[in-house]
Amino acid sequence: MPHDAAGVRTGAWYAGACLLILGVMPIISNGRPPGASALTFALLLTLWEVVLAVPVQLREWRSGERGLLRERLQRDVARRVALVTLGTGMLFGISTWAYVLAFQTAGAVNAAIALQSYPLVAAALEAVVLGRRKTRTELAFTGVIVVALYYLATGGTWRMSGVSGWFAVALSVPVMWSIAHITLRQALVSTTITPLQVTTSRLVVSGVFLVPLALAVDGPRAVAGALTSPGLQLFGALMGLAYYLELVLWFYAVRQIDVSLASAITVPAPAVTLLLAVLFLGEHAHTYQVVALGAVLVGLFGLVRAGAAARARQRPLPDPVV
Repeated sequence: MPHDAAGVRTGAWYAGACLLILGVMPIISNGRPPGASALTFALLLTLWEVVLAVPVQLREWRSGERGLLRERLQRDVARRVALVTLGTGMLFGISTWAYVLAFQTAGAVNAAIALQSYPLVAAALEAVVLGRRKTRTELAFTGVIVVALYYLATGGTWRMSGVSGWFAVALSVPVMWSIAHITLRQALVSTTITPLQVTTSRLVVSGVFLVPLALAVDGPRAVAGALTSPGLQLFGALMGLAYYLELVLWFYAVRQIDVSLASAITVPAPAVTLLLAVLFLGEHAHTYQVVALGAVLVGLFGLVRAGAAARARQRPLPDPVV
């Protein structure tokens, strides 16, 4: 789907705001007080996201923007929309749990860098689902990123024995995000559903999914303890606000630009996380982390430039002036 220049600039600004929020979120997650597992904290922040999303959604409805609700959908279309909503909502619920768990176990900096594999996964899925093949230059920069992530996963040793299983948890998050985002983007560009409707429905489904899961895994006492802890409620609210803003801005971004381009704009997010982790969490910046981060940044920025050049070559030439 072609985009005009103004739309691309707007999408880029939305994605840039996501960059800053993504850099701060790991600090909030790892800075929370003790008393909640990753699953229970994921539930807590999701519930706060729902609390924030519902009033905004009601305001949109009162403004007259009904989106998908103003249409009478055919039965097969309504069934497909319902399946997409349920499937992506549950996938986002699991990915939120994995997100919190990855930062808790792999470390804020390592997990933040690992999440930068998202553009690779998104580009791969766009190639398979949408038929957008990559050039040799793009594949070369992709190789740089893959090598850098492997170096990071081994703790700078290059030995497979040094790979942490928790790093794999961090890598699973962008896979789930990519599947859900590309699925939802198709709905955004092919129906009248609004980004706020997508976000609110996704959060409600995620919350409904995580409640019984947390009760079964952590137990009712642990969940109740987290819900009644003022400190955890504060951090849950902060994390929920950050996550919700990032979600809304992200869906507005991918409505204007491709998922792979929007995700590439968020490339420097781990640098923000690295700086804040050193300042506020007392973490140390290891040489292998800085080297891996630098290589990932080079690879992703190169990927963006190569992709832009490829898209420019594919645009039809303007009609000659006569």
